[in-house]
Amino acid sequence: MNAFAIHAHFYQPPREDPLTGIIPIEPSAAPYSNWNERIHSECYRPNAELRNFEQISFNIGPTLFNWMEKFDPLTCQKIVEQNQVSLRRYQVGNAIAQAYNHTILPLGSYQDKVTQISWGIADFVHRFQHAPLGMWLPETAVDLETLEILAKHGIKFTLLAPWQAEAPDVDTTQPYRVQLSNGREISVFFFQRDLSARVSFDPISTINADVFVRELVQEYLHPEKTRRSEPQLILIASDGELYGHHQCLREHFLARLVDGASAGLNLEPTFPALWLRQHPAEEVVKIREYTSWSCHHGITRWMGRCACTPGDGEWKIQLRYAFERLANDLDRLYLEVTRPLFKDPWLLRNRYIHVMLGQMKIEALVSELASRALTSEELRRTHLMLEAQRERQRMFTSCGWFFDDFDRIEPRNNVAYAAQAVRLAKLATGINLEERTAADLRRVVSQYTQLNAEYLFEHHLRRAEGVNEVRIGYGD
Repeated sequence: MNAFAIHAHFYQPPREDPLTGIIPIEPSAAPYSNWNERIHSECYRPNAELRNFEQISFNIGPTLFNWMEKFDPLTCQKIVEQNQVSLRRYQVGNAIAQAYNHTILPLGSYQDKVTQISWGIADFVHRFQHAPLGMWLPETAVDLETLEILAKHGIKFTLLAPWQAEAPDVDTTQPYRVQLSNGREISVFFFQRDLSARVSFDPISTINADVFVRELVQEYLHPEKTRRSEPQLILIASDGELYGHHQCLREHFLARLVDGASAGLNLEPTFPALWLRQHPAEEVVKIREYTSWSCHHGITRWMGRCACTPGDGEWKIQLRYAFERLANDLDRLYLEVTRPLFKDPWLLRNRYIHVMLGQMKIEALVSELASRALTSEELRRTHLMLEAQRERQRMFTSCGWFFDDFDRIEPRNNVAYAAQAVRLAKLATGINLEERTAADLRRVVSQYTQLNAEYLFEHHLRRAEGVNEVRIGYGD
């Protein structure tokens, strides 16, 4: 059997003001109020209307899905229903989960990886009503510890770029097994590099889906495997926003590609979860740790100077340094508040996703996990520190480091999340982390506009102090 699969990674960085939960007006997105609305109109809604989510493998970033659920619940319903079609037809769905806040997992602590993965799984189950078999790693950034945690949480596979395999000649027409500790393993699909690049960056190639399949996709099947009748899968991966937003009308290319373009060519559309059930991975591969799909220098793009982005990357080094120091301080305060009250404070944080999703009240979660009944003041402090941890997770959103300059909405928002975390921690404990954090952020400066992160940080703190009500649960 010869087959091909399209994986679309749907994600947008969160744009909401963490204090109000409202996306500011973005004039560059005109005639829409903001870029979320514009991309939704050009991509998410038309792909749902064409039923493309029924035919492809896909993941949707949880924070994006949360915004979409509020803005256009009907489209969300269509996407979920289209995954249900595959589930009923094949007993496996074509949607996969995503680590929650789109953080670069290899740069995180063990506990942060567990939180991001468990939050991502819980969000997926909440929306799709079944456990995910696969998970998209943000930027496909990977290390063995991350794969270990995926496997411990029941994830069966993930998707990587071919250069993330240790073997230079990895066969991208088959999945592989990655052996982990304690006898565990996880399957990995490597996408086809050239075809994925053509879909992403060569609009001429995607004008006609029939020609694309006939003249391009078939070329990457191995003739010897075809002669031996061995199963082959061609996997193409790209950002989902390509289909209609980055490239106009490509949602129609996608619709034809997965529904009719391969007719009569002995080439069937499928998706990784179904392929893995029909053709379990047999061969073993080792991965190259600390690698990604969008930085050929590993994961340097999200921590320092990298040739992937022009200009001086000093601000990235300083921003990560400042946030990692703040994260350590916030964790220390969190444990000081919660350790006397809870046997496992990290389990409490991981389970907090159910409060974030509105599945349970904070009182119910605390009652379930606390070692004794809490006073109202202890409950208040615990809740504030959990919200500080929520903001602490958001401040590591990868988009804050992706581009070449600090003066963009993505890194500015990350600084706002950091300020909100500091404010919440102070309200809970009386301890102010402002001075050291501001001093660390002083060295984060835009190379083009000279905008200083310390100024933004202080600005957001002052704004927050002017609000009498402590708003909890805004911005995802």
